[in-house]
Order: sequence, then C-alpha cells, then structure tokens
Amino acid sequence: MLALIQRVNYARLSIADELVSAIDIGILALIGIEKEDQLAQVNRLVDKLLAYRIFADADGKMNLGLREIGGGLMLVSQFTLAASTDKGLRPGFSTAKAPAEARQLFEQVVAASQARHNKVASGVFAAEMQIALENDGPVTFMLKV
Repeated sequence: MLALIQRVNYARLSIADELVSAIDIGILALIGIEKEDQLAQVNRLVDKLLAYRIFADADGKMNLGLREIGGGLMLVSQFTLAASTDKGLRPGFSTAKAPAEARQLFEQVVAASQARHNKVASGVFAAEMQIALENDGPVTFMLKV
C-alpha cells in the first residue's frame, strides 16, 4: 500500500464543481493500493499517517505528528500510484489491485482513520475529483507499508 503524503495549509476536494470535503492544516494523502495489499496494511498505514512526524515543533524541527497538532487528514484514492513506470512511455496498471477489492481496502483506510482521529475527510472512490491545495514547505513523502 502506497501513500503520497503532502503537508498542507489546506486542501479542498470537489466533484463537478461541488465541494465534497476539506481540511485546514494537515496531511493530504493520496492512497495507491497494489495487488498484494491486504487488511494488515490498512492498520499499519493509518498508524503511520497519524504519527508521521512532519510538522515543526517549537524549535522548527519536524518532530510533531498529525495528532499532536490537531490537524486534518484528507484521504484520496489514487490508483495511478500503483502504476508500473519502469518500461516505455505509458504507465501500466497490472500492479494495481482490482477496483472492487481496492475500494474495500480504501474504505477500510477511511473507516480506521475516522475511528482513530476526529478530523478525517475523503474523496470518492473512482470519481473524477479536483483537489485545490496549498503545500506547506513543500513537504512531500512517499510511504510504503
């Protein structure tokens, strides 16, 4: 399971020009689900997202996690993260989990996050979404669990 995370000052997600979800300071996490991913990765990913220390402490060092700053977490399904890009000029998606199974795992990531943190927003699986955000830093990391 992959998560491209960005530290943001805000993120707003719309579908067909209608605001669906939003967060202020926090993490925007684009979630890619690969063929071999199972339920075990869900809990490890959520634990990491909520505790990953990418926010500055009083000394300006990245020592604080999302919970410590009371920030928001926006989760967005992003199957293209699971693409194979090592050959040619067109991505291949044979490494991505089938949509029905990926939807179940993504929904479990959302549910587990909401059970552990009170500021969780999400996109809509397989929808055409537009995301407006302001990167803070920018600070961006690729997590793999």
